[in-house]
Parts: sequence; C-alpha cells; structure tokens
Amino acid sequence: MRIWAGMALAALASFMAVNTAEADTSPPTLQGAQQLVIAHIGGRYQAGTSLSRTSAGAAIITVTATYQWPGAYFEGAFKGDEVTVRLKDGVNILKIFIDGNLHDTLNKPGEIIKTYKGLGEGQHIIRIERATEDQSATSTFEGFFAPAGPMLAIKPRARQIEFIGDSYTVGYGNTSPKPSCTRDEVWATTDTTQAFGPLTAKHYDADYQINAISGRGVVRNYGGFIADTLPQAYPYVLFDKQTKYDDPDWKPQIIVVGLGTNDFTTPLHDGEKWKTRDDLHKDYEATYVKFVQELRANNPHAWFILMATDQVDGEIQSEVNKVIAALQAAGESRIAFLPMNGLSFGGCDHHPTVADDKKVSDELIAFIDQHPNLWQGQ
Repeated sequence: MRIWAGMALAALASFMAVNTAEADTSPPTLQGAQQLVIAHIGGRYQAGTSLSRTSAGAAIITVTATYQWPGAYFEGAFKGDEVTVRLKDGVNILKIFIDGNLHDTLNKPGEIIKTYKGLGEGQHIIRIERATEDQSATSTFEGFFAPAGPMLAIKPRARQIEFIGDSYTVGYGNTSPKPSCTRDEVWATTDTTQAFGPLTAKHYDADYQINAISGRGVVRNYGGFIADTLPQAYPYVLFDKQTKYDDPDWKPQIIVVGLGTNDFTTPLHDGEKWKTRDDLHKDYEATYVKFVQELRANNPHAWFILMATDQVDGEIQSEVNKVIAALQAAGESRIAFLPMNGLSFGGCDHHPTVADDKKVSDELIAFIDQHPNLWQGQ
C-alpha cells in the first residue's frame, strides 16, 4: 500500500483548508528546518492526519498510517545527514534500517520523535519494519522528516505478494531458543521480519502484506476459542471491523495462504458446533473454498499458492488438497499446493524457527522460479 506525493499533497491541502483552525494547539516540535519525507507504506493501514511544528514555528501536516495487521513497514528517501521519525507505538518492537543496515531497534517506544544524525551527506533510504504481533492495540506511523531539500520518493515496486495465514505466517516465537515460553517470551521472540513471507518478498524486491493472526483458523480457532476466524477478520483494515479494506493500488500477482493448523491440531470438545471430525472437515472445506473464491473475485489475475504442514498425521494437507480439488472442479485454474514438510518446530510453543522459515522461503522461491509466469498473472 502506498502514500505517494499526489495523495499526500491532496490530503495536506484538504486538511489545511478545513482543519487548520481546529488543529492541536501544542503539537510536537521538530528541531531545525524540517520537511515531510514522502512515505511508502507496506501493509494495511487507516489513513489520518497529524500536525507538527518546526522549532521556527512552521506547521507540517502529515498523512498518518494507523496499523494493526503484522508485518507493516514504512520507507522514505531523503538527502542530508539526518532524518527524524515520529510515531505512536507502545506495543511493538520496531526495527529501523538506514541504507539497508539495521540502525536501531525500538522496544515499545510509545509516542516519540527521534532523530538519527551523522548519516553523511547524499541520498539515503530509511525503513521501519514491525517485528512483533499485538492483537489488542493499534499503532500509528506519523511521518519521516528531514532538513529542507528536494522532495524524493521511493520508486513503486512492480511486484506485489500477499501472505494470509496464522501464527506460522506471523513468525510466532520464531527466534526463541526453546519451545517452552511465557507470554512475554512469545512476544519478545516473535520476529515477522524473519518469517518466510518477508524473506520471500525481499528476495524478489516485492511489496508485501502479512494478513495473518496467530491462533485463528478457517472455521475454528486454536482449542476452539471464540474470536473472529481469519476469513471473518480479513475484509477489514483493523481488527475492530469498522472499516472495510479497499486499496486500488494493491494488486498482488501472488497470494500465499496457509490456514488449517488451528482448525485441526487440537481435539474437538463439548460445546463446539461440530459433533464429529467429519463435520469439521466439511465446514472447513466449504468455508475455505468460499474464502478463496472471494479472494479471486477481488484479485482476478492473481496466482494462489496454498500451503500446509504435515502435522496431525497429514490431516491438514489432506484437507487443503480437498479444497484445491473443489476449487479446480469449480473452474479455478491458477492455484497450486506447496507442502511445508520437514520443519523442526523448535520455536515457542513448538512453532517454526527462523531456520524453518528460511527453509519454507527457499522452497517457495524455488517453486516461483520454476513458474515465472506467476508474476505475470498467467
């Protein structure tokens, strides 16, 4: 998803024309002469506006991005020796990269304005990547700022790839050295930046979305707990389900889906709506088919790759293959299955490790390389 110059300037003009008189009378102060750096935003977000002032009193209106789905990232190109970041995020670990190198790590930074200096003259690229997952709170990116100079923009990427799934797609506890973790340890060792989705996307220099929620399934969540399933949450920008997601610039050529682990890895218990495993299978298959068909309606040229591990004695893979067969029988032709076998599951709560993520990414890259037409939607 992108905020480009036209969108940013249009929002700025609208905000200043209508809301300047109502703006915050004591906005955060940016030191020195600063200007807004045009941001390129990856992932779903809800756009808003914020007001900042330079130390000289000049007003700068920013188009902000409130995010909640995992894997969000923010990029900006600028010239000069320093760059300032403004954001509100009290729940995540954020990695700051400058010119491709990890420059800083922010741990639940809260509401901050932070300046990075001594970068050297010339053009630079700053990128923020969200590493952790939090299902209860939203956070907001409020802009990059740099000393006055020519306006620069990140060149749009030709390739887009979307990953839909559960904790395996999130990278839940993937950096943990042990499988037994406290809740805090799960949070601290989850690193979506090292999950198989971002690894694969970066290999192809593709923009990506990580539309995944730990613990959620197609029709049944882990252990049968009550919350939106992934298909129920998927249509919305945020988990509050107030705003439907709609971005005409997001047209992924490849959509990778990995769902079923939470539907099947725990036994059914009294009080659930499925009386037998066969009932669960039928509901899963029908709902998954419908979900992919809805994805197809919104992405007429995309290729679908459905993935599953060999857990539960192959039950998940068997069910996913039944889904693919049903879709193909209904006329779907641009779809394939890719197994996720041979994983160590040494991360928190027996989840994939970063080595497992690398293995999955390597296998996904090999499959895509064998079918280069996937990027052309053919």
